[in-house]
Amino acid sequence: RFHRGDYTVEVSINDYLDIYCPHYEEPLPERMERYILYMVNYEGHASCDHRQRGFKRWECNRPDSPNGPLKFSEKFQLFTPFSLGFEFRPGHEYYYIWLAPPWLAAVPLPHSSLSRSLSTDDSLYESPEPIFTSNNSCCSLRVPQAALAVVPLVWTLL
Repeated sequence: RFHRGDYTVEVSINDYLDIYCPHYEEPLPERMERYILYMVNYEGHASCDHRQRGFKRWECNRPDSPNGPLKFSEKFQLFTPFSLGFEFRPGHEYYYIWLAPPWLAAVPLPHSSLSRSLSTDDSLYESPEPIFTSNNSCCSLRVPQAALAVVPLVWTLL
């Protein structure tokens, strides 16, 4: 579970980041957490504004699912064979933010963020943004520009 604040995760190419959405079992509480997760640029991360070159990445909208928590996975790869996939570049920072959906705005939920950094290598890539292979448009995780751990990291949001 992430609480208020920013979080940084260092990853390498071919690592995965797993996101588990909030999940509740019987008896269900009166209020349940729901989030929309966006991938944004630095300005969107700093201002917690998904409209800053951001797009909706995932939606945690089934906290009482009988099949357990929703799980989303991001693979950090240079190239993707999927038309809706994303390509990441070593040595760059990528940012996620998550916000409560507009229809839940009356419920005060904390803003948080996560960033992730891909390790630097001798790459000639210069784009600080993920490469989108489709025309997708649409609180935060930040991946910093630093050396990555050798072991793949898995973060869980509960």
